[in-house]
Amino acid sequence: MSRRSHEQGAAVVDFVLVLVVLVPVFLGILQVSLVLFVRNTLTAAASEGARYAATLDRGPAEGAARTRSQIDGALAGRYAQGVSARETTIDGAPAVVVTVHVVVPALGLGGPAITLDVSGHAVEERP
Repeated sequence: MSRRSHEQGAAVVDFVLVLVVLVPVFLGILQVSLVLFVRNTLTAAASEGARYAATLDRGPAEGAARTRSQIDGALAGRYAQGVSARETTIDGAPAVVVTVHVVVPALGLGGPAITLDVSGHAVEERP
């Protein structure tokens, strides 16, 4: 019996053993990148909504609506449900804070979820 006949299925076994390790690592990296994409998009939308609400003749409700439309256009409408806006002061200056509260699946669609709370701040313009 030659040495070659003993190693006939070794390549398939090696391939399967490598895939068992690499596929979960790849899927984990992909899922983390998707969660970070959602977080960054929500942060950008909240900041845009706060800047919009802080301009002259606009209020927090308009900033929240702008944030919802940004999220709906970039992600999905279900992420736009937890948007709120309020007026506050930052170092004595009037400001607007837009907050987004969402639950994002962390490990695929059926896996556990994480809660993201992001906010955007902007100092109001004065006439």
